[in-house]
Order: sequence, then structure tokens, then C-alpha cells
Amino acid sequence: MQNTASQVKAVGMVVEYNPFHNGHLYQLQQAKKETGADVVIVVMSSSFLQRGEPALLSKWSRTKMALACGVDLVLELPYAYATQKAETFAKGAISILTAAGVDCLHFGSESGFIEEFHELLHVMQQHEGEWDLLVKENMSKGHSYPRASSLAFNQLGVETTLSLEQPNNILGYHYIKAISDQNSSIIPFTTKRIAAGYHDRTITSHTIASATSIREAIFSGEDQTSLVQQVMPSVSYAELTNYSQTTHHLHNWEQYFPFLQYRILTSSTDELASIYECVEGLEYRVIDTISKATSFQEWMNLLKTKRYTWTRLQRLATHILTHTTKAELDYVHNSPLPYIRPLGMNDRGQAYLRTLKKKSAVPLLSRFASSTDLLATLELRASRAYLAPLPQEIRQKRMDEEFKAPIRL
Repeated sequence: MQNTASQVKAVGMVVEYNPFHNGHLYQLQQAKKETGADVVIVVMSSSFLQRGEPALLSKWSRTKMALACGVDLVLELPYAYATQKAETFAKGAISILTAAGVDCLHFGSESGFIEEFHELLHVMQQHEGEWDLLVKENMSKGHSYPRASSLAFNQLGVETTLSLEQPNNILGYHYIKAISDQNSSIIPFTTKRIAAGYHDRTITSHTIASATSIREAIFSGEDQTSLVQQVMPSVSYAELTNYSQTTHHLHNWEQYFPFLQYRILTSSTDELASIYECVEGLEYRVIDTISKATSFQEWMNLLKTKRYTWTRLQRLATHILTHTTKAELDYVHNSPLPYIRPLGMNDRGQAYLRTLKKKSAVPLLSRFASSTDLLATLELRASRAYLAPLPQEIRQKRMDEEFKAPIRL
């Protein structure tokens, strides 16, 4: 699908903004500069994220951060795609951006060279069958999927300059693959990540830090306000503070542990076995370890094995919490995109949507209550689970947001 408004050039980005920090602002500026785009559209993960974690603050507050910092239109990456391995995550995001008519995709990577991604895609297309067999063979030996994939790549013996040991390179590769698989006309661009690595757990730069290190600082129990402030735009930090003060919460897994523990202890093995990502008898280990743990961190340490990464198990925990089954997600992942849901926009974004609405083959969902699609049903369930730790009055007020028209600033 070509851009629905030929006189307007749109660049798309896939984001979590958990929370929006100076590194995100840098990427936003680079995206505009490198693509010459008139409109910036982001598809943003909703309440739960790709690594199987609850977002620090709601999608509505993160939308406000994005719009205040220069994004023109925020579209929702629904739960069914936001909480998935890189390939499925990218598939959902690219399908939304393609339906939204963007011209370009911009993503951050450890590489910084888009040619390396195209070269790797070409190599993998030539060896796809052989690579799949090697992955299955390595997993049968007890390796996790990421490790099995890395081993398979090395066993192929092909030459490439792109490292798939780095998380943003992995996502970037799957964006390129999804564009190819979907025959999308989107042109990809990438910018090299600067100053802070994806997994950095401490704030070391005066201006740019990873989202992980910001969250670690917030939950450290120490007053690191000045450190957090210096690595976030002032409007973004103000929204973070406002959310914390009005809800008395910034979300993390420990707040959900009692709900998760209850869900597991009152479920049968058959019920747990039906949950997405619960495979190879994991339901027995889940039940055996949950009653021994007094915190989410302790439970994860008991649950983790060589075969399953921490991230994979966190995603399983998320699906248990939201009672999301294999049958439900298999249906969604094998169905066409049913709608595009805007979360917020400025005047430029609104003008773009007006044009898109007239020509897009995928309908725009402006009022959530109007949809009965399974994708929306799963999103509603995830939202309720996400808000469960909040006090009842605040929870109800925040739940009402789910049924309002998109935010307009």
C-alpha cells in the first residue's frame, strides 16, 4: 500500500516508550532528518511489553509523552502482538504501519547500517529450510530458542557482518523480513544506538540512558530523581511524575505476583497447558514452583532453566495472568489485521488520519466499545489485568479511558 496522501511523507517507528527518554527523542529527530518525513507515526505496545513485562505507566500516559515530544500519531500495537517473540512482534507492527500507509520505517540498531540487514535477509532466504532444521536440532538438545537460532546461524557457515547477538539488530532483521514477507512498499532506515546499550542497568551518561536503567533507578529504593530527570525530556518526566502521584503506582511485576499466584494455584494442569507459551509439560513446573515463592523474582529464579530464557518465561507469566490461550493467539496470528486503533494524535496526525480513513482497506477503530473482534477482546482483558493492582476508584477511572475516543492534544 502506498502512502494515502502522496503530498505527505510519513515515517513509522515501532516503540514501547517505557518510559520516553532522551534516546527516544534522538531517534525521533534522526528519523525526521534521515527520511525527510512530514509526519511521524509510531506503533506503540499497549499494556504489556515484548519482554513479558507490564509497562511502567499506562499506554495513555506514554501516548501523551510521545505527542508532547514530537510524535504526530500514536497507533496501538495490541497485546496479541506486543507480547511475542521478535518475529511475531515485527509481523504485527509492520502490518499496522503498512495499513497506515507509511512510506518509511525507522529503527535503532547496534549496527547502524541498513545494507547489513538486507544482506542478511538475502542469505537467510537462500538457507531458510536448512536453518529451520538446525534450530529444531539445537532445541532438541536443550537449548533455548535464541541460543538455538544463534548456533544454527553459525553452523550454516555463511558470511555476514550483522551480529544477531544484539537485541535491536534482531528486531531490525525481523522488521526487514516482515516487510519482505508482506510485500510492503515501506522503505527501511536505521540509526546506530548511541551512549547506552539496551540492557544497561545503571545510568552512566549525563543525557542518554536505557529504559532499563531508568526503571532500575526508579525501583532501586534510593532517591535517584536527579539522575532520572537528566535523561528524560522535561515533559516526559512530568507525565511520569503525574501518573505516579495520581495512581500511587508505577507498574512492575511484583505488584502482580499475588494475582499470578492465585491464578496458577486455582488452575488445573489442563487449564495451564492451554495457555500460550506453556509447552513441553511446563505446567507442572509452574505449579510446583509457584507455591514455594514469596515474590515474582524468587519464582522466576525457581522456574528458570537452561532451555527457557527469562524473557520467554515472563511472557508465559503474562499470558497466565491474562488467561490468554494458544487457540486464541493462533487464531489472531493467522487472521488478517481487523483494525487500526489510534491512541492519540496532534493536528498533523489528525489530518493524516482523515485522509487514511477514506482510502485504507483496514478500518480505523476510534471507539473501542464498537469492536467485538478477538484482537479487541484480548486487549480489553489485558487492560483489566494491567489495572488490577490499582485502587478500585482509580482502576475504574483508568478503565473508562479504554472506551473513549483517541486523545487529542
